[in-house]
Amino acid sequence: MSINSTINPSSLSRRELLKRSGCGFGSLALSAMMAQEGLLGSQKPSPFTPSQPHFAARAKSVIFLFMYGGPSHVDLFDYKPALEKYSGKSVNDVVKTKGARSAGGLFPSPYKFERHGQSGHWVSDRYPHLSKVIDNTAMLRGVYGHSISHAPALFEVNTGMIRTGFPSLGSWVNYGLGTENQDLPGFVVMYDHRGGPIGGAPNWGSGFLPGAFQGTPVRSRGTPILNLNRPKDVMDGNQRELLDFAGRMNQLHSNDRPAETSLEARIQSFELAYRMQSAAPGALDLDKETDDTKKLYGIEKGNPGEYFGTQCLMARRLVERGVRFVQLYSGGGHGDNNWDAHGSITGNHNKHCASTDQPMAGLIKDLEQRGMLDETLIVWGGEFGRTPHKQGGSGRDHHPFGFTMWMAGGGIKGGTSYGETDEIGYHAAVNRTSIHDVHATILHMMGIDHERLTYHFSGRDFRLTDVAGNVLHDIIV
Repeated sequence: MSINSTINPSSLSRRELLKRSGCGFGSLALSAMMAQEGLLGSQKPSPFTPSQPHFAARAKSVIFLFMYGGPSHVDLFDYKPALEKYSGKSVNDVVKTKGARSAGGLFPSPYKFERHGQSGHWVSDRYPHLSKVIDNTAMLRGVYGHSISHAPALFEVNTGMIRTGFPSLGSWVNYGLGTENQDLPGFVVMYDHRGGPIGGAPNWGSGFLPGAFQGTPVRSRGTPILNLNRPKDVMDGNQRELLDFAGRMNQLHSNDRPAETSLEARIQSFELAYRMQSAAPGALDLDKETDDTKKLYGIEKGNPGEYFGTQCLMARRLVERGVRFVQLYSGGGHGDNNWDAHGSITGNHNKHCASTDQPMAGLIKDLEQRGMLDETLIVWGGEFGRTPHKQGGSGRDHHPFGFTMWMAGGGIKGGTSYGETDEIGYHAAVNRTSIHDVHATILHMMGIDHERLTYHFSGRDFRLTDVAGNVLHDIIV
């Protein structure tokens, strides 16, 4: 059916009307609304209305740099000279272990480590750019998780639970605070062009929260947001008329079905899509950035950091415009397309470190130059680390028992370190830090008390940190 300036909305079927007015909102929040029907609990009248934090926030936004596949802590930030001493020995000869999966001997890092900055943080030679801004970071070297497999470990870092169906960290932040920019989503995710992480959309899903709070996928190659543009045969005034008419129809439908709260979420998604048609292109247009800024992020033809640098610069532009939570994925698909270095540490990490080093350093420098670093919390990490012992020829296996994450900006005390693994990097041994602790700290920096941010579902109050979690005050200014 063709729509022109003379069309009568009442002549359209409800299905056709929704399709036209929403412009095929496909991969955005609308799809989540559809998926969540019958699972949604109570929600605020407008899911995007800004809310006051529980206390003064240190950060306004979060940028989560997710290294999908499992970056090796003992090859990047957790220097373990003892691996030279015990090279080739069994892990069981050195420490009491739980869950060891490989019989390979202990394997010293093939990379050189040096102390950098006033902090003296140990950093591998794979990160020459990042090492120059390392004083901005707080290292969490005693993090541990509960799954040795990718999917449940991804879910744990993203949702606090090792099983699917729970709201993601970004969704909880979006739910708790709303958005400062009503024309853009409160939670944006950019996954690697080579593919998304194992487990897919539940990693940024809203779970049992209203579907409006799920992450909105944005691409850094090609069209940033699919199916957003208005159809050529639909004029702006026409679309507004259709959208209003669809809203009235949905409201009448909702009045007869008060228990189906998904309808309100659907109406909100259409409204957001409409507003984004004007706001999103400008927010994601890197042509408005200077050549010097692009070079800072490594966005140059032939630079290994060109792609991830584009994501990082997009992230800065989004938080600059009030987006609460942006999650970037380095690595996608399978094998060496992500950080899952089973066959060769050097073959895998050389590539992925080169593609992320300059962009991450550029992001920190750019935010600092613009006076935004103090209000933007940067989080770095993967779903787990990698074993200190060898797997295959010169690779390492999955390792959730002790690994490294770091934070910067947004009220974080740069140059600090919290937690330690044992002498070979196997167990989190000192100031053990759970994923719940990490989440509690992130929420705290956003002005949210993790014990008070709850949602009633299926007869009980749920929270991101379940019944655990401690704020890491030692790394906070």
